[in-house]
Amino acid sequence: MPALPERMQPGSPYPLGATCDGMGTNFAVFSAHAERMELCLFDPSGKREIARYDLPECTDEVWHGYLPRVRGGALYGFRAHGPYAPEEGHRFNPNKLLLDPYARLLHGQVRWSDALHGYRVSSPRADLSFDRRDSAAAMPKAVVVDEPMHWTQGNRPHTPWNETVIYETHVKGFTRTLKRIRQHERGTFIALADPYVIDHLVKLGVTAVELLPVHAFVQDRRLTEMKLRNYWGYNTLAFFAPEPAYLAEGALNEIRAAVQALHAAGIEVILDVVYNHTCEGSELGTTMSFRGLDNKSYYRLMPDNPRYCINDTGTGNTVNTAHPRVLQLVMDSLRYWVQTFHVDGFRFDLGVSLGREEHGFDPHCGLFDAMRQDPVLANVKLISEPWDIGPGGYQLGNHPPGFGEWNGKFRDDVRKFWKGEAGMRGALAGRLQASGELFDHHRRRPWASVNFVTAHDGFTLEDLVSYNDKHNEANGEDNRDGGNDNESYNHGVEGHTEDEGIRTARDRAKRAMLATLYFSHGTPMLLGGDEFGRTQQGNNNAYCQDNEISWYDWKLATSDRGRELTDFVARLAQLREQHPTLRAAHFLRGDTEVVPGMREVMWFDESGAEMTQETWDFTEGRLLTLRRAQAQGEKRADVTLLMINGTPETHVFHLPQPGANWRLRCNSAAPAAPEMAWSEPTIEVEGRSVILLAATVRTEPHE
Repeated sequence: MPALPERMQPGSPYPLGATCDGMGTNFAVFSAHAERMELCLFDPSGKREIARYDLPECTDEVWHGYLPRVRGGALYGFRAHGPYAPEEGHRFNPNKLLLDPYARLLHGQVRWSDALHGYRVSSPRADLSFDRRDSAAAMPKAVVVDEPMHWTQGNRPHTPWNETVIYETHVKGFTRTLKRIRQHERGTFIALADPYVIDHLVKLGVTAVELLPVHAFVQDRRLTEMKLRNYWGYNTLAFFAPEPAYLAEGALNEIRAAVQALHAAGIEVILDVVYNHTCEGSELGTTMSFRGLDNKSYYRLMPDNPRYCINDTGTGNTVNTAHPRVLQLVMDSLRYWVQTFHVDGFRFDLGVSLGREEHGFDPHCGLFDAMRQDPVLANVKLISEPWDIGPGGYQLGNHPPGFGEWNGKFRDDVRKFWKGEAGMRGALAGRLQASGELFDHHRRRPWASVNFVTAHDGFTLEDLVSYNDKHNEANGEDNRDGGNDNESYNHGVEGHTEDEGIRTARDRAKRAMLATLYFSHGTPMLLGGDEFGRTQQGNNNAYCQDNEISWYDWKLATSDRGRELTDFVARLAQLREQHPTLRAAHFLRGDTEVVPGMREVMWFDESGAEMTQETWDFTEGRLLTLRRAQAQGEKRADVTLLMINGTPETHVFHLPQPGANWRLRCNSAAPAAPEMAWSEPTIEVEGRSVILLAATVRTEPHE
């Protein structure tokens, strides 16, 4: 670095963060309550502070200054001066080096030390005490970024919502064991661009990958001391910087290359983002960034005692997205990932927390309104996890138009039905039709229901049919963590078995649930690895298992069973693509006749008779036929007949009238069976299986 000037120039309050113009760098950071702000520069190792400057100006609560001769690659942090008055919500401590909330790249890692706390950890006064140790040696440093963007020609896929098939996966776990990829590139963005990986996704009919958090996150001190690791990444340190472990060479262009390769294959990229809380924890947590810059602005604090954080997230703190500057931080981060890396959407962890105003959850909160009107976000997919642990925290179906929502009721009801629970036939019908009772309002579309049977948080599909109970002993919490209500069934043996009868029954159950997922209206989401039987050995909360428990075992994908299941999932995706009735763009209410004698949606029992209130109310009913019809052009309609047998026995189903030139397109009990024309008035549906018949029908009588 060339010789540095004695002082900073005034610079500009916008944009926030470190902005390099080639001749120097502008630094700007928000703090409404700080009394003084210092910029600290470090040598290339990040170990030695080489200069410290006062930011000379504060405009509209943004501290700023311009430093000539500081260019890309420079390492820096902030120190904020102000009142240390926890009982008033203020926790300023200039002894603590603070990470820039707008940092684009990080150097180094957190090195756990009590010095990371603003108070003396061992003091009897707890967080009311004050710690004077310098935390710089324990903190990662922000990097001034001056990296050009390199994009070749190519457009984003812009897949319509009703044609979207999501594959939820983890950047590291997805490719960590793939031996065809170079060792140092496994588990990174570079590996995501590997042709083998992309070919696998294309074969599955995937249109979007949803990546677990890629924002830089912290390895929790508790986990580190237990010799475990934060694998999932829901403990964000920086909202702009990627997790360094996911960059093989430390270059941001690795992300661009991966996104570009996926786009070329027609696959969108959705990021799971965590704006509801940060890694700093409760009032007894660390001072790494937001807490030290302006605790009272960045976090929601108890109104009657601002010493304490509001904990609607279960992580110790809740980000105060109702504050305009914090709202700006989230919006700037979202736009950055769209504009800089061309990502196609976001899944918001604990989305209800983002929608909380002073009076509680509000679908018309400032942040949601800002997202919905923002031109940069206008063409990206927005998905909320519609719950948190705060008051009124379950808000499924209550998000504003324009948002998809993870449908936890779909997961629960589908599991219960195929497990054999009584009284689930009506609930299953609602899930098959995109949970219209929850989402059919405010002109929302079926795609708003993001359907899933399994997700990262819980059992894999293989474990769902192999374990009655969770087995989280490896997490070090005596198996107390993780959910207990899994609605799982082990088919007679807990865990792995060589019993061929049990394995066959498990495979059949998996196929039935997968068929239900793909043949339901809404947006299907497949948990990565479920297509070839990935197991976590019964662990339903593998957040801290950065090892073979969580990593994908690609040997399973090349096994006979793995190939058969992968082929079946690919077939389901093909059928969904080929038949508009399996992915309706609008809610079907059954009040429109598409073909003489055929309304757009109709329900029948196994006798071919239309369902009545009496048959719906029969709690032991586990047989159901669903017929859907949708016009294709002026004279023809796509018609599908879905027959579901939730009992263990084979049943004969009568095809409802009027008849059609049916073709048997899928039988989940016989996945390798060829398609065939079906002219018989009845069909046998084996136990715990799904059959799909399809026909093209004229929409008007023959002349």
